This record gives sequence, C-alpha cells and structure tokens, in this order.
Amino acid sequence: MNENQNGPIRPTRKQKVLLDFIANFIAQNGYSPSYREIQDGLGYASIATVAIHVNNLIKRGQIVKRNNRARSLELTGATSPVKITSNQVLPKQEKWLVEKVDHAFKEVELNATDLAVESLDHLVVLISALRILGMEGAAQSFVPRLNALKLRQKTAGMR
Repeated sequence: MNENQNGPIRPTRKQKVLLDFIANFIAQNGYSPSYREIQDGLGYASIATVAIHVNNLIKRGQIVKRNNRARSLELTGATSPVKITSNQVLPKQEKWLVEKVDHAFKEVELNATDLAVESLDHLVVLISALRILGMEGAAQSFVPRLNALKLRQKTAGMR
C-alpha cells in the first residue's frame, strides 16, 4: 500500500469525488459503475479522462480492478469507509427481494411432497433477512405460507 510516514496518502479533491461516486454507486446498485457511467456522473469530457483518474487511484492503492473486467472496480481499505446510515432498501431492491423470496416459497410449495427440514430452514432465514433489512411487512406476508408448509410437513410425518 502506498503510505508515507504519517499513514495512507490522502486522495486529491478530484480523486475523492471519484472515490465517493464509486462508493455511492456501489451502495445504490450493488455493483461498480462502468467508465461511461463515471464519465456521465461526474461530467468528464471523455472516457480517457476517467481511465487516467482510475489508473492513478489503482497506482495509489485506493481502488482495485479485478481481472480487467467491466464493472470490477472495488474500493480498498486505503480509502475512508463508506458511511452506512441504515439498512434501508431502495424500492426497486425491495421489489426484487420480495420476488426472490416468493420464488423460493413457490419452489418449496411445488415440491411439497418431500418437505425437507433444510428447505423450511432456508425459508426461515429468508424471512429473517427481510426483517433485518427493515422489511417487516414483507416478512410478515410470508409467515402464513411458512406456517402452512410446516403444518403440511408435520401431517406428512404422521402418516
């Protein structure tokens, strides 16, 4: 890591703006921005300008680019940590999560002839994750379905 005697090298003002943009983009979308998105987001004249700034941050050890692939920029510990103010989920993320949990329930419900304990445990974990993310209403909406599956498992075990 590039360090001087006083600790990590601080980024310049422009580099800090770029680091903050990348951190916020990743926090909002779950993946890193493309060079074109950085160009548009920060108003750079060209992608070459973005590449120069990104390469300088890579040299300074403040970001890494994995496997020379698109959307592979990652912040390193050399930058100040992203401040997480809460576990808020954006509306589009909430919809996506609820759809994924619903899909998991449908898979178990369709294969309910052989209800494995692991399947029910997986659904419990998904409901708990929704609660942790502050999506209590969504979590509560799945509880009756979970209870019905547990009852079905219990009655199948009595036969």
